[in-house]
Amino acid sequence: MRLVFAGTPEVAVPALDALIASERHEVAAVVTRPDAPAGRGRRLVASPVAQRAEEAGIEVLKPARPRDEDFLARLREIAPDCCPVVAYGALLPRVALDVPARGWVNLHFSLLPAWRGAAPVQHAIMAGDEVTGASTFLIEEGLDSGPVYGVVTEEIRPTDTSGDLLTRLAFAGAGLLAATMDGIEDGTLRAVPQPAEGVSLAPKITVEDARVDWATPALRVDRVVRGCSPAPGAWTFFRGERLKLRQTALAPDRTGLTPGELAVGKNTVHAGTGSHAVELLWVQPQGRKPMAAADWARGVRIAQGERLGE
Repeated sequence: MRLVFAGTPEVAVPALDALIASERHEVAAVVTRPDAPAGRGRRLVASPVAQRAEEAGIEVLKPARPRDEDFLARLREIAPDCCPVVAYGALLPRVALDVPARGWVNLHFSLLPAWRGAAPVQHAIMAGDEVTGASTFLIEEGLDSGPVYGVVTEEIRPTDTSGDLLTRLAFAGAGLLAATMDGIEDGTLRAVPQPAEGVSLAPKITVEDARVDWATPALRVDRVVRGCSPAPGAWTFFRGERLKLRQTALAPDRTGLTPGELAVGKNTVHAGTGSHAVELLWVQPQGRKPMAAADWARGVRIAQGERLGE
């Protein structure tokens, strides 16, 4: 098939690579979000998908909005058979959805209908799911509600961050998306409507969602830290300033600390929760780079009884 691939962040690049490598399909163009400011100089930088497409000599389209007439006209000129999508980052209007004869097919990082929305991997970790996966489905105007072509499953490991899990799903999902294109092209795949039961939503994680509540059990604290890593980053207050929590570990043998209370050992830092303690491994003070929690504790000279949180 003749394809136009839509995607923006690094997590979409493995799928683009898989389709470029396919001997059965042609990636005629790529659609991505416009260049965005990045770094200290806030220079405009092309998305990872745009950079990879340019390396491969593929035309790149960067509409401000996917309903822009210039973009729609070019899309019709290219005349794709199908448009595979991975984390594009903008809602597609009906006028765009109607262009490819075989529709737009999204690779979504959950087992639909679970975790429809912008942050399925983060929510799966924060909810304590043991298994997740990726799904390919035909995009319709509802939120991730279209019929499903195929799935792959992935175990969530006890120490997984959302970054770890998303990296594995990006590569597993790339193979699934390529196989889905093959199945659509040769007629062996049919999209199956999602069940009405089991729907859950995964909206974008806000800064407030990433704030640690030390009165909750240690398991919940650890899930929030892992689910919000690397972005937006779990956080708490210490001496009135924000402190990001980059990595923690469960410490079931360390008890007797009240929620948020800190205990500093020679090379360890523990914080109390609503159950047993968690060990702080990596933290990031406001305006500074991430550092080992033990180094941070030595630098700030934590007094007995000091705590995290307000």
